[in-house]
Amino acid sequence: MNMLPACLTCLLLLLLSGLSEPVGAGSLHLDSCSVNVHTQELRKYYSDIQVNALSGDTEIGVKILDRSLMKNVQEGQMCCFMRLVLRFYVERVFSNYISSEPQQRRSSSALANAFITIRRDIHKCHCNCAEETQRTIDAVHAEFIKLQINQAAKKAVGELNTVLEWLETLEQKTHT
Repeated sequence: MNMLPACLTCLLLLLLSGLSEPVGAGSLHLDSCSVNVHTQELRKYYSDIQVNALSGDTEIGVKILDRSLMKNVQEGQMCCFMRLVLRFYVERVFSNYISSEPQQRRSSSALANAFITIRRDIHKCHCNCAEETQRTIDAVHAEFIKLQINQAAKKAVGELNTVLEWLETLEQKTHT
């Protein structure tokens, strides 16, 4: 029984020291901007909808968000690129993603809300966007509108793994 007060004291110290932040929560440094992102939480919600999105994707030959776009973001454009990608997902993708399963609707809503929160934090940074970055995102939008809206939303949700991998890579770079 003497262990219980000691354990409670340790837990209280952890809570007070801020070390109790959820696993997978981290600060991303995007140029001069810093935002908190809970990548593990994003992954969990994405895993709930991934199978449905991928199985509903009949446009196998089309890529909306290619990995090369993420790898080729220009120096000083991370903040802008992230803001524009989040905007794309919030305004175009999640608003048009439809699932008949309640759990998947909750998970896509949770992802959208998380993106809105990150986006709100990025807006405080006042990122400047270069013309090249805007053209890159315009190309993403162009691919999206080539497809029927529900199909495009499913495809973009299926490609969300690319965004999550990019966030995780940025998070690792931030902490090294």
